[in-house]
Amino acid sequence: MLNGDVFVFDNVVHMYDLSDENLARPDSGLDRLWHLRIGKGRRPAGQEDIYAGGDAIGGFARKWTCDELGRLVFEDSETDMAMAQAVVLYDVYKEGFSPVQAQYEFACANPERVLFCGGVDPKYPSVEGALEELERQVTEMGARSVKFYNAHIDGNSWRCDDPELAYPIYEKGRELGLNVFQYHKGFPITRARLEDLTPLDIQQAAMDFPDLTFAIHHLALPYFEECVYIAARFENVVLVLSGTMHLPLIAPWQFKEYMGRLLRDVGSERILWGSEAPLLGNPQPMIEWFWGMEIDEELQERYGYPPITEQDKRNILGENQARLFGIDVAAKKKELSGAGDC
Repeated sequence: MLNGDVFVFDNVVHMYDLSDENLARPDSGLDRLWHLRIGKGRRPAGQEDIYAGGDAIGGFARKWTCDELGRLVFEDSETDMAMAQAVVLYDVYKEGFSPVQAQYEFACANPERVLFCGGVDPKYPSVEGALEELERQVTEMGARSVKFYNAHIDGNSWRCDDPELAYPIYEKGRELGLNVFQYHKGFPITRARLEDLTPLDIQQAAMDFPDLTFAIHHLALPYFEECVYIAARFENVVLVLSGTMHLPLIAPWQFKEYMGRLLRDVGSERILWGSEAPLLGNPQPMIEWFWGMEIDEELQERYGYPPITEQDKRNILGENQARLFGIDVAAKKKELSGAGDC
């Protein structure tokens, strides 16, 4: 259990729709199976019985409901707030891997706890269409951020520093009041080319839009070195632990190496917690593990990594995310303590 005043703000949860009905192509099931296998390998033991009817693969190949995700995130874990993030993989899923409408509905069902992060793609159907959709998501649905997945299996991959495809979206988002733009990097969840998911295209965008914040998800694994060198040089780049926070279940030493490097070269003020719930299961075991984690003296001596402090952990678990999105932690804690169960 955490100290009562620790604020946990999960940067990324998803209302997935991995149902058969949402598959866009005859071979989309291959992409879904790959992702479900990743989830199976990183979920805490026994969670299939709780959340998937005992089926580690098929039990997650479905459309999630607001009640299910709300129970998992806010009742079964010590998470205070979360951001529901859309992932608009229209080349694999008809409505997207994590559909826009579903994320919006989850935010509406939990207005005091959930922020809505929309998603658009300049290739589906076009830049003009993406700009119109972005405006709709912000003005009509209250999107506080936007998420991109730029690697596709149908030849429509694009770069995040493309002046004609990407920059109009940043400019429009800024005009609409958005200042945090988020990117799935590395960690492929489809058969798209791995090289299309490198974080290298974030550098120029971060340089050209210094007033915006660019969030790189998954530490861009396997492009960790590139990710660190980018974040170390651009203060408007933040890194999200989504997809990696469950590594301690299978590779705790590796996770500590990642954290030590991030603390040494980037700093805890630009690292965000992200669970990827529900696919990676209940975040509570990882929240507790992280709160008790130390950077081993051997790692400190070998690589010059600093120890991880309680303030570092508080920053990462939620205070950084709260600062990015203008949440007063003390006021929100007080509000939630009187809000009752979701």
